[in-house]
Amino acid sequence: MVAELEYESVLCVKPDVSVYRIPPRASNRGYRASDWKLDQPDWTSRLRITSKGKIAYIKLEDKVSGELFAQAPVEQYPGIAVETVTDSSRYFVIRIQDGTGRSAFIGLEGMF
Repeated sequence: MVAELEYESVLCVKPDVSVYRIPPRASNRGYRASDWKLDQPDWTSRLRITSKGKIAYIKLEDKVSGELFAQAPVEQYPGIAVETVTDSSRYFVIRIQDGTGRSAFIGLEGMF
């Protein structure tokens, strides 16, 4: 019952971020933005960071309609939900999840 009473706060909105499909991490050395096709983002999106209770959500939304494309729940930082890349401070990897618990890793530019 307590969870139903919690409200969602908007912490940050970025009107234009680039989204990249990224190759699997080859080793434990971390992700490298230089391995991505940086000149060809797969999608551009609006990014909205919200919080509800003790969890933050990174939401990627259609820039025109506002429809939710994907979201990444962030329970702690640093953690698996948000990772920096080893070769740039402009790019990040986030773990998006759907309602069934399936997840995927995507790259972002313009998050911060």
